[in-house]
Amino acid sequence: MNTTSNNTGSNNTGDAYKDAGVDIDAGAALVDAIKPLAKATARVGADAGLGGFGALFDLKAAGYKDPILVASTDGVGTKLKIAIAANKHDTIGIDLVAMSVNDLVVQGAEPLFFLDYFATGKLDVASGRDIVAGIAEGCRIAGCALIGGETAEMPGMYAGKDYDLAGFAVGAAERGQILTGTDVAAGDVVLGLASSGVHSNGYSLVRRIVEKAGLSYQDEAPFAPGTSLGEALLAPTRIYVKPALAAVRAGTVKALAHITGGGLTDNIPRVLPEGLGVTLDATAWPLLPVFRWMAESAGISDEDLARTFNCGIGMVVITAPDKADEAMRILSEAGESVHRIGEVQPAIGEVERVVIDGVDTAWHA
Repeated sequence: MNTTSNNTGSNNTGDAYKDAGVDIDAGAALVDAIKPLAKATARVGADAGLGGFGALFDLKAAGYKDPILVASTDGVGTKLKIAIAANKHDTIGIDLVAMSVNDLVVQGAEPLFFLDYFATGKLDVASGRDIVAGIAEGCRIAGCALIGGETAEMPGMYAGKDYDLAGFAVGAAERGQILTGTDVAAGDVVLGLASSGVHSNGYSLVRRIVEKAGLSYQDEAPFAPGTSLGEALLAPTRIYVKPALAAVRAGTVKALAHITGGGLTDNIPRVLPEGLGVTLDATAWPLLPVFRWMAESAGISDEDLARTFNCGIGMVVITAPDKADEAMRILSEAGESVHRIGEVQPAIGEVERVVIDGVDTAWHA
């Protein structure tokens, strides 16, 4: 490793570190570039300032009297590989926030603040700023403050332009108002909130399908004419926080399920009491073109499709029959596309706690 000496004969360790592949100046430039983005997410309880060793949040100032804290952490998975290949980094941060805050709201918790971890082999300030801009936008949509994070430049750990992201969200709900799903009963109504696309799960399979189809991410998407494949597949995960909280606070929700890895069949049972399942009607909502294209081009079975992807439903809402219309009204007025997709029923068995009828008509038309 080359070193540069100053007039006193000591090594210039900043240049030595840069020679080793870590650019402290680039890191400082990125912090300066993202400070306004973080500041724009400030909310009551947090001033969203960056640069200190820790971040503070005042629960009392946020209006909580006897809160329970709820925490969640997640990443974006191999969707990052598509962002890197397409050289499009401005929405992947929205995905990062969505994956954690949507998990918080299913417990009835309001996301309060968010921290990110961004690691790369070689820090590029422009793409780094785009990534954090997406994180800040996700926080704005969710109503939480971006109050801190970590940027790590680790040459030798990541190849080329590769990078990784992790996110950490903390929320709160008043004691006694946490959603547990324990009061879900047979006859309850299952509502589905439309997804914006593949969201952030199943991308190892997505990438394999693209590779086998001989497509590049710059090609036109077969399922979205006029849009590149990379842009179509990078459509950010929808953030359901504010509409879902409005329905929860109106007393219309018994349980929520975020449809992530495991799809419809594995995620809905997570919020159901033992012995209960759901029967869904696939004709009640549209299968998005991206899922139809993947299923047809790769020969994915209906079972695998429902267990891998959200199939057009990104959040499931379970409500009492007499409150279903009110829940639908609140969610619709908050901007969600809401479908009445099924009903809670006694489970056929542990293996079939989610039964999807009408698939032949809806998914193979």
